[in-house]
Amino acid sequence: MDRKKAAVVDQSMLLCCKLFISESRNRSALDAIERAARRDPESVIVNKFEDRAYNRVRYTVVSYVVHDCTGTAVYSPLQQTVVAMTEAAFDAINLETHSGAHPRLGVVDDIMFHPLARASLDEAAWLAKAVARDLGTTFQVPSFLYGAAHEEGRRADAIRRELGYFKPNFSGNQWVGGLNPESLALKPDEGPDQVDPTKGVVVIGATPWVDSFNIPIFSPDLAAVRGIARRVSGRGGGLPSVQAMALAHGETVVEVACYLLDPNKVGGDRVQVEVERLAKEEGLTVAKGYFTDLSQENIIRTYLRLVSFV
Repeated sequence: MDRKKAAVVDQSMLLCCKLFISESRNRSALDAIERAARRDPESVIVNKFEDRAYNRVRYTVVSYVVHDCTGTAVYSPLQQTVVAMTEAAFDAINLETHSGAHPRLGVVDDIMFHPLARASLDEAAWLAKAVARDLGTTFQVPSFLYGAAHEEGRRADAIRRELGYFKPNFSGNQWVGGLNPESLALKPDEGPDQVDPTKGVVVIGATPWVDSFNIPIFSPDLAAVRGIARRVSGRGGGLPSVQAMALAHGETVVEVACYLLDPNKVGGDRVQVEVERLAKEEGLTVAKGYFTDLSQENIIRTYLRLVSFV
């Protein structure tokens, strides 16, 4: 790829991948995944969020997209980088021996693409579908598309609900071991119908920007905080465009973990106020919530700063 041409595209057409992997305690596994990400300097990890209680890591990776003379997206370094990181994860992590307080369906649990700068949702969807084909064919992993990458706009939470994502399978608040190969209730968009329990499945989608916002509540009462999460979520009649679930975060804290699907309309401050109101009704103390990723603007700035040193 011509570097001068790529630099122009970098500043106008960028795609972001949030890659969620079911591991944060095994340093050698994370090192292998990050080495794979560095093979192509035109894809950059701009942020990383690890949580040992959840045993989960999210990498935020950014690169450009190139079009042919008709304006059709034909290439992005992100495709090869995401596939390489996924391969490293499959080689280093066995879902059957995984445990954590965060739900998961696979070693590589979610691959979420967003358009940045002047890129479009169609371009993010093109890349999501290309990666799904790669993973389904190369690694024989059932891959489910969502958002703009799915022809009917299916939501990720709908897929997860069908596959049992939200039901802990150990001790009330933990997910332990791999999936039952017989439990695949949906036909995947790519890959086989059978599940390798060491790898699980992956959901892959394209959406407008989503913020992740977690609010700690000082209580071991998971049931009470689940009630708060349900009432704050749009599905439960609470705040529109908010998805929320309660997750144990150590012995004395339960977090309300939120996806803000339209953060320009319902942002973290509003969710914080609502969770505090609901928690007060239960006599519970709430800590200040936190975002788990950079803003879109800071992601773009960080990417451009990092590629300028390559």
